[in-house]
Amino acid sequence: MRAVIQRVSSSSVVIGDVCHGEIGLGLNILIGITEGDSDEDIDWLCRKIVNLRIFDDDNGVMNRSVMDIGGDILVISQFTLYASTRKGNRPSYIRAAAPGISVPLYEKFLTVLENILGKQVKKGIFGADMKVTIVNDGPVTIIIDTKNRE
Repeated sequence: MRAVIQRVSSSSVVIGDVCHGEIGLGLNILIGITEGDSDEDIDWLCRKIVNLRIFDDDNGVMNRSVMDIGGDILVISQFTLYASTRKGNRPSYIRAAAPGISVPLYEKFLTVLENILGKQVKKGIFGADMKVTIVNDGPVTIIIDTKNRE
């Protein structure tokens, strides 16, 4: 699994003309799933995300997590995180898992994240054409790949 985590002052996802998720202070997460991803990847990544100390403490030092500040999370499925641009100018998405594999893992990712966070996680709709608004705070952007844990 590959995640792009952004500290945001606000973020929202609109599908058609309907807002499907909106948060204030918290994290916007773009999540990509590839073949071979597992429940172990989900558990590790969810725990890593909610414990990332990327929010300022009273001294202006990034020393608090999204859980510490009571922030929210918006998750957007993003198969393009596994784009390969090695050949030519048209990206290949062959490394992104097919929907039969990725949808159940995406749903489990959301469930585990909610269980650890202790509240509902906002989300887009898997495979939909989404318009995502992100007000990156900092800017702070962290990329985590479960295949590169060390």
